[in-house]
Amino acid sequence: MKKIISLFTLLLLLAGISSCNRGEGTGGTGTIEGTVFSVLHPDDNYNLETDTIPAAKTDVFLVYGTSGFYGDDVETDHTGFYQFNYLRPGTYTLYAYSTKPSGERVAVSRTITVERGKVTTAPDIYIHSGKAYGTSIVKGVVNATYIDKNGNVTGTGPAYEHRMYIQRKSEPYPFDDVRAGIDGVFMFQKIDPGQYIVFTTSVYNEDEVPYIVQKEVTVEEAGTIVEIQEPFAVTIRP
Repeated sequence: MKKIISLFTLLLLLAGISSCNRGEGTGGTGTIEGTVFSVLHPDDNYNLETDTIPAAKTDVFLVYGTSGFYGDDVETDHTGFYQFNYLRPGTYTLYAYSTKPSGERVAVSRTITVERGKVTTAPDIYIHSGKAYGTSIVKGVVNATYIDKNGNVTGTGPAYEHRMYIQRKSEPYPFDDVRAGIDGVFMFQKIDPGQYIVFTTSVYNEDEVPYIVQKEVTVEEAGTIVEIQEPFAVTIRP
């Protein structure tokens, strides 16, 4: 009888030790909660301004420990709030997805340590979306010298409505063109990081043969406005 009791006690101890050694996952008393915000990057925004709102009905994923796949997911409420309950102590990774204009999704993650019986508030998660997300603006100025049919200068000033072009440095043809505004300012939107050539045409001689005026531009990172420091100078003959 004593042997049976001793064996039963040993089994209980082993079960307790096994329970204590269990890793991250459900079956505990810990909680993770937090909020997700959506950062909107609207199109035709020449200042790269964004709008930040609660990310309602957004999926949030939870990875247990160092697992290569998520173990649970929940949907945020109308305020962007989410909560994971009944977690065992350990380290967890939370993530939600930003979405690029191409449709590619990029995970935004936070790593959290959960303690037994406690509520852990995760740092806010900011996810991004919109046609201008992940891109930049290239901005410049074009000025003109205006001449008449005899080649005489009739005036100088901003080259209003003058057409500007942009091409990737590694490619032979432009992929976009815009017209300068009344102040001679032009902008190319939704430009990915990389090296580019911005160019336009100018007429200088009496035969009105155009020639190319160009400048090289490097966009080093997304979400920036790259200004071409030296204005373009062209000659225009109406």
